[in-house]
Amino acid sequence: MPPTHEVLNQVPPHVGHDVADDPALLDGLAREGAGWAADRIHELGRLAGTEQAQEWGRLANEHPPVLRTHDRYGHRIDEVEFHPAWHELMRVAVSHGLHAAPWADDRPGAHVARAAGFYVWRVDAGHGCPISMTYASVPALRQSPELAAAYEPLLTARDYDFGLRAPLTKTGLLAGMSMTEKQGGSDVRANTTRAVPGPDGAFRLTGHKWFTSAPMCDVFLTLAQGPDGLTCYLVPRVLPDGTLNPLRLMRLKDKLGNRSNASAEIEYDGALAWQVGEGGRGVRTIIEMVNMTRLDCVVGAAAGMRHGTVTAVHHAVHRRAFGRALIDQPLMRNVLADLAVESEAATVLMLRLAGATDRSVRGDEAETAFKRLALAVGKYWVCKRWPVHAAEALECLGGNGYVEESGMPRLFRESPLNSIWEGSGNVAALDVLRAMAREPQTVEAFFAELDLAAGADSRLDTAVKQVKESLADLATIEIRARRVVERLALVLQASLLVRHGHPAVADAFCATRLDGDWGSAFGTLPPGLDLAPIIDRARTA
Repeated sequence: MPPTHEVLNQVPPHVGHDVADDPALLDGLAREGAGWAADRIHELGRLAGTEQAQEWGRLANEHPPVLRTHDRYGHRIDEVEFHPAWHELMRVAVSHGLHAAPWADDRPGAHVARAAGFYVWRVDAGHGCPISMTYASVPALRQSPELAAAYEPLLTARDYDFGLRAPLTKTGLLAGMSMTEKQGGSDVRANTTRAVPGPDGAFRLTGHKWFTSAPMCDVFLTLAQGPDGLTCYLVPRVLPDGTLNPLRLMRLKDKLGNRSNASAEIEYDGALAWQVGEGGRGVRTIIEMVNMTRLDCVVGAAAGMRHGTVTAVHHAVHRRAFGRALIDQPLMRNVLADLAVESEAATVLMLRLAGATDRSVRGDEAETAFKRLALAVGKYWVCKRWPVHAAEALECLGGNGYVEESGMPRLFRESPLNSIWEGSGNVAALDVLRAMAREPQTVEAFFAELDLAAGADSRLDTAVKQVKESLADLATIEIRARRVVERLALVLQASLLVRHGHPAVADAFCATRLDGDWGSAFGTLPPGLDLAPIIDRARTA
């Protein structure tokens, strides 16, 4: 029988490209001291662009993890079962050093290279959670040198060794973080989990945690109320003798997105733990871990925006409507260019923060001060921009974008997470105010960075002046915190684009985000901007 219809004007699969073929990424990689990693980032980018890798991401989300609390005989096992695709994603991430490997690499730029790899390996956001937490665990763990000496070599090893076994018997470890509780959420000082010292120098934890992601990790940095107050502890899933630590997985959360990753409610029933850092200084101890995962929130949001932009441009190149390709239609070009501008602004900021992190780790005090303020600013703004960006990118595909097979619904569902994780919008904004009040050197370092672009664009100069004036009104600054942080983020992004970005991108950003010649939705760039090079930078070969 003849076919009932021919399939015409459908966009080919977006596979077979190098995800690292990203001018803003590659320029920033070299600028921030990690040019030596370009070849391996391209290798990872080519893998990320394969049909196989994208299928792993799809399968890991189509078949979310399953909690097995008991075995067939009624014994408590507390295991999480994953689809094989999850393990493939994890194997690639760990073998490419996207977890804690930079802590064992003395080369300048190691943390920048790792951030670039994390950005490129964007086939599934869920498995990035344990990868990110493992990366972030090392600086916190180093506050107890004896524990760090035992566990750090395994946390930095490039072996993905899945399974419930005594940590020090494995070839590689993953670390998680367990802080929030039912009654407190971000207010971790309201935690009620108790840590009681034992005769062996260890502690026994009793209590609960409301949201512990990646419960299959080997060890967890956990906050509990000890004899001296809120303290950080290292909790293994399996005890040194091979028996399970009494850390019960009660249920897995049914989440909006991030479905490939398990997030659990857990109960401690006298779970063994070792103290990390000083007693009563738990927040200060674990804050280093939080700051590193905040960096990954920015990296992940920037990667998501790049993915959405590139997908929308790919669709517009191959789809025809009303007699011509979408990419040639003026209003669609406005939307695509606007998405690309937002994406590049996020990427250039992400790389600057990664560079500051790398230099801070190596003892640069000025970069440490800059990072303290800029990271909270970037975390607030870039993560806030991703959901609206994802929605617009999805709409570029029309009805096709609303269908699961396009991958865009999964991108959209992921987009709110990074703004919530490690402190939602209000927490991040108030953290900026706290840093400015308690550590004035952070403000000096932030504006010293802006001064590097002074005189390069009058619109930027005016915006920086206005931001400085807005900081003087201390009486109303808390209620204005979001507006203040937004402007800090915009002038920082603009300064970086003016200094390092493509001139057309910098011009479009300053004209719209700073000078106000812009609507309330994407696709409202003013006439007269040079859109062609902006869109071309988002095309993939």
